Amino acid sequence: MCDFMCMFLHIIVEQPPTIVTQTSGPIIALPFDNVVTIRCEAKGNPPPEYRWTKDGQDFIPPHITTNKRDLTGGTFVLHSKNLIQFQGKYRCYASNKLGTAITEEIELSVPSVPKFPKEEINPLVVKEGEPVVLKCNPPAGVPPRQIYWMSIGLQHIEQDERVSMGTDGNLYFSNALQKDNRPDYCCYAAFSKIRTIVQKTAMAVVVKSLKPDNESANSSDASPPVRIPGLLLPSGVQTEKVLLKGEELQLECIPEGLYVPTPTVKWMKLGDKLPTRTKFLSFGKLLTISAVEERDQGKYKCIAENSAGEVDHYFDVIVEEPPKWRTEPPQSQLTVTGSDVHIKCSVGGKPPPDITWRRNGEFLRDDPEGNLRVFDDTVVLHNARPEDSAVYQCEASNSHGSVLANVNIMIMNMPPLILTRDYQEYAVILGGDIVMNCSVFGSPPPNILWAKNDTLKPIEGDRFFPFHNGSLQIISAKKDDSGNYMCAASNMEGKSTVTAVLDVKGISKFRYFVDDGMLQIMSVNLSDQGIYTCIARTSLDEDNATALLTVLDVPDAPRNLHISEIKSPRNISLSWIPGNDHNSSITEFIVEYGENKWHSGRWTELQKVPGNQATAELALYGHLNYQFRVYAVNAVGPGPPSEPTETYKTPPAAPDRNPENIKIQGHLPHQMDISWEPLLPIEHNGPGLEYKVSYRKLGVEEPWKDHLVIRHSFVVRNTTTFVPYEIKIQSRNSHGSGPEPKVVTGYSGEDVPAAAPQDIAVEVINTTLLRVSWTPVPPVTVRGHLGGYNWSLLNPNKILNVRQSLSFPGKRNHAIVPGLEPFSKYTLTVSVFNKKGNGPRSDMVTFNTPEGVPGQVHMLSASNAQEDSILLGWAPPRETNGILTGYLLQYHLINETSLEVVDSQEMNISGADTTQWRLQGLEGGRLYQFHLCACTRAGCGPPRTQEANTITTERDGNWWISEAVNTSQSFHIIDGLKPGTVYTVRLMAKRLLDNASIFEEVIQTRVKGERRETSAKGQQTDFSTQGWFIGTMCAVALLTLVALMACFVRRNKGGKYAVKEKEDLHPDVESQGMNDDTFCEYSDSDEKPLKGSSMCSLNGNDAVGDSVSRDSLVDYADGGGEFDEDGSFIGEYSGLKRRVSVSEPSGPGPVTA
Repeated sequence: MCDFMCMFLHIIVEQPPTIVTQTSGPIIALPFDNVVTIRCEAKGNPPPEYRWTKDGQDFIPPHITTNKRDLTGGTFVLHSKNLIQFQGKYRCYASNKLGTAITEEIELSVPSVPKFPKEEINPLVVKEGEPVVLKCNPPAGVPPRQIYWMSIGLQHIEQDERVSMGTDGNLYFSNALQKDNRPDYCCYAAFSKIRTIVQKTAMAVVVKSLKPDNESANSSDASPPVRIPGLLLPSGVQTEKVLLKGEELQLECIPEGLYVPTPTVKWMKLGDKLPTRTKFLSFGKLLTISAVEERDQGKYKCIAENSAGEVDHYFDVIVEEPPKWRTEPPQSQLTVTGSDVHIKCSVGGKPPPDITWRRNGEFLRDDPEGNLRVFDDTVVLHNARPEDSAVYQCEASNSHGSVLANVNIMIMNMPPLILTRDYQEYAVILGGDIVMNCSVFGSPPPNILWAKNDTLKPIEGDRFFPFHNGSLQIISAKKDDSGNYMCAASNMEGKSTVTAVLDVKGISKFRYFVDDGMLQIMSVNLSDQGIYTCIARTSLDEDNATALLTVLDVPDAPRNLHISEIKSPRNISLSWIPGNDHNSSITEFIVEYGENKWHSGRWTELQKVPGNQATAELALYGHLNYQFRVYAVNAVGPGPPSEPTETYKTPPAAPDRNPENIKIQGHLPHQMDISWEPLLPIEHNGPGLEYKVSYRKLGVEEPWKDHLVIRHSFVVRNTTTFVPYEIKIQSRNSHGSGPEPKVVTGYSGEDVPAAAPQDIAVEVINTTLLRVSWTPVPPVTVRGHLGGYNWSLLNPNKILNVRQSLSFPGKRNHAIVPGLEPFSKYTLTVSVFNKKGNGPRSDMVTFNTPEGVPGQVHMLSASNAQEDSILLGWAPPRETNGILTGYLLQYHLINETSLEVVDSQEMNISGADTTQWRLQGLEGGRLYQFHLCACTRAGCGPPRTQEANTITTERDGNWWISEAVNTSQSFHIIDGLKPGTVYTVRLMAKRLLDNASIFEEVIQTRVKGERRETSAKGQQTDFSTQGWFIGTMCAVALLTLVALMACFVRRNKGGKYAVKEKEDLHPDVESQGMNDDTFCEYSDSDEKPLKGSSMCSLNGNDAVGDSVSRDSLVDYADGGGEFDEDGSFIGEYSGLKRRVSVSEPSGPGPVTA
């Protein structure tokens, strides 16, 4: 059959209306829109006329735009004035004498400006710890809409795990606190599309304290009692959530319960893992899954828990989708009088769409007595007549939307009308390919013949290929192909011809190139095949060589196709004569078929045949008009197809097979959903296809219940929950039934289990492992396919407890539960689950795990190193896993060169509260490695390791002690030390036990003139090269110069250098006491503590010490002496051999020890 769309290519061909442009709804009229335009444009011949309906009633638009050239007379404009009166659903009808096309419904909505109602809201008074819900009830408006909670001063209400806004816009408090008292909770709704923000009347919340007025705020008895959580949102036990495929799934659980802590929320999907696209928002209370798919539907569960218990809620998520075409909308058809016409509306959707049929916009009814039958998704016109020509509409709709298709059906007998221009000229270069067109419209479809130069002999040859649409292709054009070609189209109603003129032009560029004895041929084609001779000549002689060029190409089309019946009209043999293989053997033949009932104009592969075979046995479907063609394939590629055979019509018959892939599901407890893969249209074998669905309970002697349906799904309602059924589905049409169907078994809908496991017993295997056993629930109480068993563990001794949930799939009566914590008390419950959810929990079982070895000590440090001892300090392990009995200390003497262990010792430290230990009897100046383990009665845990060095000190056995150090100072200077000498400095605190220093360090003073100093640990620091040292020295020099100049000026005025004046200005008793340079002398054995409370380190690495000058005034003179009142030296700086002067610093400067 000629491609139906060719009838639209020329204005002289009458055509029914076709909608080309329409406004896609819904339309939302915004307040600032001046006009609203609703479009409807159609084409047709004669030009269509338009009419509109509004809400099913005739409607005359106020302002119709007319453009006869563009045929847009259906578009109308609504002005903003009184726009509200035009709200409704519109449909456009475009009509001419051949029929009426319609648009989908276009809904126009005119939303009002959103606003909150004016109201007085009484303060909400609650007790401390109770839940609070502030309702927003935002007005409807143009989406998107955003909700905010703020104060009157536009400060956002802080949200956290306790306080959050739900997706409904309400503000939820899991428990009220005193800080929630405020009079100005305001809900704001923002509509960005219309640039509008509206505010609800402010609400006040008054939280009554549980403490009596005369009770102190620190009383612990006034805390609210701990409360088992509940859910503020959603209510009930289960919620059904229906959403469209591709939308975002939002599940929300907002708990209420007493602090501390506020209940936490966790999520799971029963029988499956949460998708990777899952996100948790609003502090875990909101679960979102973007772009949901059918596989995302199922049972979801939220659990809100705190230390007092838990509460859960189930969500039954159902993913649906609006109607959509399974393949493509039904196509328009042109057929002859007396044929059967099938219009199939193949749509999918969930829930299954309802299909409505119309003809020229009017509802179509089934007419069993006439020639019109309506079978749900198919309309059949038996023995079609010209008056059946019309525009048929198929509209499929469900609760989520609709799709509509206009199908032009033309039943007519018409002589061929060739739409291609007569004497159309074509040009092609020599060796190229060309296609000459011959577009024909006629009914019945015309036969097309091509001839050359006014001869009536059809063109034949391996290079000429007539196409199914009437065009002629010539490949590898030759010069003598130039001339006039006649396209003749004929049917029972008449004949028509046009002429095409072909000019084959010579190649305008050289194809042969000779370069240095080499011949190069460009754009090789079959005419280049042959023997080539190369001749080389000189003045004395000549020589030649020959080469055979073989050109490979795709095979020519097979010819002389012949059909013969084998056993019946539906089993035939197709034979042909292969074409030239062009020097590459044919590997296979491809047999294709075309039919004009379901897939007009399309060729489909039917069978492959080996290249050495030129026949094929074909099994055909009934009630179809077949045509066949064959093409060959070789190593180069597929060749052109053969000329199609004459139409071969198969008689109608009963279906050859029944539906496959039968699925039985139970989305609801009391129904059973049956679906299957329908037969393909070409498998119908005849008109009136339907399915016989038969079912009965399994194992019950009762007759089959039969239902005839046209669609490929069926729902059995009012079934018993989870009962096995036998189901069989048989195909049938007007000519009989298919083969006896196979029986499949399925179950009606599931419900959550009704019983809990019994006789729960636990066996503690070790500190972290548990064996649980139980008596399984009776199968009848599972009420679904057994998914397995869930265990829920709770440790009530923990304040911040997280309930552990484990799932074990399958049928079983025991399981091993890992991951327990030692020395803990647990409660355990067991429940059974299926696809619908969890059943009730078993009775609670309580058990204790035994003591285990503790974890690693939290911290281990080695400090206050002496020549023969080191002070170890540590923090207890975070996980004691029992009752601590003490610690095990192992320490090793390490060779610092080879890092090998020289000696090892071990000791037990009793007392769980011990957190430091001075280890005595060590060797001086050696490296030690310490391993400390915490211990319980079950054993000792893993060790924590630390390394440290003891020190080597060279000293003469005497200690010096200073006077008390000013507690307001963070540093101290010791002058008068011997250069190049090692000193031990201790900082002691008053009223401490003897030998209890709070700081100790070993330093070595620098030899005068050295640039670097070496500490007891071998670290070197060069002070003189540091930028801060140079800068500080410059500052000291400048300050000294300024002071000397000031003294000189005062002396010239006859004044004195008033030290007493300075002391009066800074009356610091402790500082004045520090001016006494007296030290008391004692032996090394006395070990008296230093007087004072603060002393800075004299180590060169000390940042504080580095910023203080340690230079003695002796450095400012060649000899000794004191300053006179005029600034000159009047005395001598002297002292005992083991005496040092201790004084406050005169200013910042470098440290020199």
